[in-house]
Amino acid sequence: MTHTTEVVRNGIDTSVLFATLDAIKQQPELARFQFRARNIWLGGAHNRSTLKGFYGAGREDTSRTQEFIIDAGEPAVLLGTDTGPNPAEALLHALAACLTTSLVYVAAARGVRLTRVESRLEGDMDLRGALGLSDDYRNGFERVRVTFSIEGEAPPQKLRELVERAQQRSAVFDMVAHGVPVEVSAIIPEALEANANGTARTSA
Repeated sequence: MTHTTEVVRNGIDTSVLFATLDAIKQQPELARFQFRARNIWLGGAHNRSTLKGFYGAGREDTSRTQEFIIDAGEPAVLLGTDTGPNPAEALLHALAACLTTSLVYVAAARGVRLTRVESRLEGDMDLRGALGLSDDYRNGFERVRVTFSIEGEAPPQKLRELVERAQQRSAVFDMVAHGVPVEVSAIIPEALEANANGTARTSA
């Protein structure tokens, strides 16, 4: 009687997955990554982010042949024209995507074949904070709820454990739930700086 080992599970090549983990154990520096995004304002509430290059696994990655384009906007009730999801909605997408990917990877590593994974996310916000109307309210979400609907070839308790493990290992969940230091700076063209300084001296 012969036995075959399932290598590709949930669309993930588990042999590559485990080889990657082994490589990072032997060379921890391979775990250092830097992801990047460039954004440009297109008018009103419409802006666009471009994503392509990143650093990871010890080198500058050049595997992507095309850029990813993500447009953002606001609904009409928030002075926009629906040129894309608003940034808060994009954050919910990032959280859902990261949790789902983590879940799929964990399931593949633990030998569980998934047949359906869906999630619903809700983020509660009081805009009085972001609009500068009251300091009693934070600018962002007050609370986010994530509900997974999951099916697979495993007992219900095992599937719940996969969701819990995905939460523990999701990078975006960690960033959203625990915060991350963010530095914001501004680069002003020298001509504008010189003009502003000259105007200031003249006014004086």
